[in-house]
Amino acid sequence: MNIFLKCLLMGAIVIFLNCMAGNCRAEPVLKKGGRLAITGDSITEQKLYSKYLETYFLVCVPELDIKIIQLGWGGERAPGFAARMEYDLISWKPTVVTTCYGMNDGSYTKYNENIGRNYENGMRMIITNVLNAGATIIVGSPGVVDSQTWQQNQPDYDIVYNDNLNQLREIDRRLAEEYKCPFADVYGAMMSAMTNAKAVLGLEYPVAGSDGVHAGPNGQLVMAYAFLRALGMDGNIGTITVDFPAKASSTEGHSIVNCTTGIVEVISSRYPFCFSGGSNDPNGTISILPFVPLQQDLNRFMLVVRKLPAAQAEIQWGKSAKKFSRAQLEQGINLAAEFLDNPFSKSFSEVLTAVGQKQNYETIMIKGMFAGFRYLDSTFKDDSVYAQARDTLRQRLIAKQEENMASLKNMVKPVRHRIEIRPCQDQP
Repeated sequence: MNIFLKCLLMGAIVIFLNCMAGNCRAEPVLKKGGRLAITGDSITEQKLYSKYLETYFLVCVPELDIKIIQLGWGGERAPGFAARMEYDLISWKPTVVTTCYGMNDGSYTKYNENIGRNYENGMRMIITNVLNAGATIIVGSPGVVDSQTWQQNQPDYDIVYNDNLNQLREIDRRLAEEYKCPFADVYGAMMSAMTNAKAVLGLEYPVAGSDGVHAGPNGQLVMAYAFLRALGMDGNIGTITVDFPAKASSTEGHSIVNCTTGIVEVISSRYPFCFSGGSNDPNGTISILPFVPLQQDLNRFMLVVRKLPAAQAEIQWGKSAKKFSRAQLEQGINLAAEFLDNPFSKSFSEVLTAVGQKQNYETIMIKGMFAGFRYLDSTFKDDSVYAQARDTLRQRLIAKQEENMASLKNMVKPVRHRIEIRPCQDQP
C-alpha cells in the first residue's frame, strides 16, 4: 500500500475518537500532598514523558506538593510488573499510579486472542493490587508504532501492529470502565498527533521514534498530555489583567509588583510549561505543538488588556514582541503559546534537567537494588540478619529518593518578569 494512503488510513482510525484523552478532561485525581507513581516498560524508562509529568507538577501547580517516582523497566509486560509491584510500588505507598503497558505485550505480531487474554490478566492483577492498596490507578493504553520508521522492510506492518495495540487499548478502556478508574488514551492521542503531523511535516517526521517504538521528546510530550488530561489537570496557570494604562491584577500564583504606563512587573511562583527545539525537530517539543492541544488544555497563562486606547498594541514579554488587536487582548492572549521563548524558559530547563537526574537515581534504585532483594529473599529465607540489613538499606534508599524530591522543590524559585504593552498608532 502507498505510504501516503497508509497515513490517511491511520487518520481514519482516529476521526471517530471524539472523547480521546485530548478532548475530555476528567475530574482532578491528585490531591494536595499526593504521591504519584509512573509505571511502564522501556518507553517509560526513557524518562521523557515521566520527566514532563513531574516537571509539570513541580512548576505549573507547585501548590499541590505532589511527590513522584518513576518505575519504568525496559522489556516489561503487564504480568511482569504485577509480579514486582509489591517490592517496587506498593511499599512506596502511592496515592495514584499510572500504567503504560502493551507495547511488549502485543509480541510484535498480529493480534490474537491469546495476546489479549494474557494482557488482560496482567492488567487485572495490576489494577486490583493498586486498588487493594488504597490507591487510585490511571489505566493508560499503549502508544503507537510509527507509520514510517517501524519495520520499513515489511510493508503495512505498522498497520498490523497498530491494530494490535488498538485492541489492547480497548481492553484497557473496558477495564477502566469495569473498575471505575480514569483512562488515559495514549494510543488515541499519539495516533491523532502522528497522522496530522506527518500530513504537514512529511512522512519522514517520526512521532514514535527513529526505531518506530521509542518516541522522542515530541511523541513523549503527547504521552504526557494524555496522562495529564486523565489526571484532571485544568491547565489554568494564571491570568494577568491590565486596565490600561496603570492598573493590574493577577490570579493565584502570581503577584503584581508594579504597574506604570503599560508596563507590568510580576513575580510568579507558577511557571507555564516551556518547550525546546525547532519547528520540525522531533528531538524537541516545539514541533509537535500544532498537533496536540496542550497549550489550550493544559498551559494557559493569559494576559487580558482592557481600555486600550488604540486598535492594536505590541506586547513584549522577555526578548520577543508581537502585535495583537484590541479585541484579541480584551478576550485574552495565551502568553505561553504566543511566546515560546519567554522569561521562564531558562528556569524551566534547569528544573527539567534536575528532574531527569532524580529519575535516573530511581531507575538505579529499582533495577540495581530492589530487584536484587527479590532474588536474595529466597536465598536468605528466615535469615534475620539479612532481613534487618535489607530493610535498613531499603529505608535509606527511599530516604534518599525523598531527599531528591525535596531538593527539586527547593530549586523551583519564583520568577520575576515584565510585560510591556505599547499601543500602536498605525491601524492593524
